[in-house]
Amino acid sequence: MIVTLTLNPSLDRTVEVEALRRGTMVRTTTPVLEPGGKGVNVARALTANGIPALAIVTVAGPEGAELSRLLERDGVLCRFVPVSGRTRSNLTVCEPDGTVTKLNEPGCPFEEADVAQVLTAIRTGVRDGDWFVLSGSTPPGLAEGHLSAILAGAAASGAHLVVDTSGPALATALDARPRLIKPNLAELAELSGREPSTIAEVRDAAESVRARGPEYVLVSMGADGAMLVGPDGMLLGESRVDRPRSTVGAGDSFLAGYLSRFSQDESDVEAALLEALDWGAAATRLPGSAVPSPSDLDPESVRLVWQPDPDRPLVASEQSATVPELPVRRSTQQNV
Repeated sequence: MIVTLTLNPSLDRTVEVEALRRGTMVRTTTPVLEPGGKGVNVARALTANGIPALAIVTVAGPEGAELSRLLERDGVLCRFVPVSGRTRSNLTVCEPDGTVTKLNEPGCPFEEADVAQVLTAIRTGVRDGDWFVLSGSTPPGLAEGHLSAILAGAAASGAHLVVDTSGPALATALDARPRLIKPNLAELAELSGREPSTIAEVRDAAESVRARGPEYVLVSMGADGAMLVGPDGMLLGESRVDRPRSTVGAGDSFLAGYLSRFSQDESDVEAALLEALDWGAAATRLPGSAVPSPSDLDPESVRLVWQPDPDRPLVASEQSATVPELPVRRSTQQNV
């Protein structure tokens, strides 16, 4: 079972506009309301593709009740953890050229009793051999010790740890020696203390982070695809998206796709990376934070790059890349 923990979920409202102009009245499409939070999105994507998943989600107030209703509507198996305060609401504005503007609330701080509730949910909901995914932002002011206790609780249950967060929380999580972390380029730069500008520099930065505890570092690189750095070296992949609609939640679908394969067969990292790229690319072709289902996937739009140019400059974008029409090549070799 893949178990996700979302400490700071949200109600995500998405609208589309012709153009976003500051200081003017802008008409929008009818808003789409969806459950939000990175761990929530991972569980939604897995569920939509028939992969068993459990979402542990903190909820509070009327917004929390609405979030619970939406997740139940989508058939996501959930363990709701009541906490103080209220669940936050976020707004996403999408423009026709693929530009996305997000307005995210910070969420409410946790109290000691809230942390205790989360630890109880982990102790009773996570089992030996599960994959435990801590994903998304943390509530304002969450103590480093509390985060460490949450990860230690999951590890004590015998679960494999996966972390997709940012800032101090991500740095703290390295001490738990997770099996996998999934930084983007900005998060990798913050962790490693170096700003990568080429493929080789991304690899070197990921290796420096991997030396601090994680077994695998899975880097989402926007227009430059994705890189996996692990015990057997580096693997690079790319995707093609001709008409992106929204990048919101694409990284979560990307991680879900990777885990859908890797949690079943750790020896086939090539297939896992291709699956991740396929799910992530499919998500960008959908509106708002919608997650892909099997009918949205297109394996021909992704490929592995067997002989990458290490000095190739990175594209300064978080959009999905358009790459030449090439068949997907599968191999038992990995680039080192």
